[in-house]
Amino acid sequence: MSFLYDHVPFIFARPLAAPTPAAAQTPAPPRIVVLGIGNVQWGDAGFGMRAIERLKAGWQCASHVEFVAGGTQGLALLPLVESAQRMLVFNSADFGCAPGTLCVREGDEAVRHLHTRPVSLHQMDFADALACAQLKGHYPRELVLIGVQPFAHDDYGTGLGPTVSAQLDPAVAIACRWLRRWHAQPRPLAQPV
Repeated sequence: MSFLYDHVPFIFARPLAAPTPAAAQTPAPPRIVVLGIGNVQWGDAGFGMRAIERLKAGWQCASHVEFVAGGTQGLALLPLVESAQRMLVFNSADFGCAPGTLCVREGDEAVRHLHTRPVSLHQMDFADALACAQLKGHYPRELVLIGVQPFAHDDYGTGLGPTVSAQLDPAVAIACRWLRRWHAQPRPLAQPV
């Protein structure tokens, strides 16, 4: 048993190709995840999802950037959080401001506003996924929240209200500024003629 344990990996292992000098000197760009969270069935709570949809529909970025509609997946987003070096999140949250106010928060201040409404009492929210990633030592170096103060957070079965909906384009513009800062090369998609 000891012989197999010690030698089998070497018997079946394939030799790795030597890295080219250019590949060895060029580090991979940091993975950036742009995430929209929230529930589109609960009025203004769907802001994050509608913002990521707007960004996806109008913009593209470098290959190391991923746009994700996370919805209410909560802890299921943990692998995504662990894989990101930089993360930008769209969400509606109670910032203590007037309804429709657009807010940007970074780091720990962002985490305080990233609790989402669970669909069931047994579901963990996105802030729990962030906490798990931090405990495991795989946490984004930079975390930014672009959020809006909801007007109607509890209107089940309705879409975004006009006050919050008016903040979608400004939120996307702020996201593009962050993506430029992170060298993600955001550029508008060609519009059909």
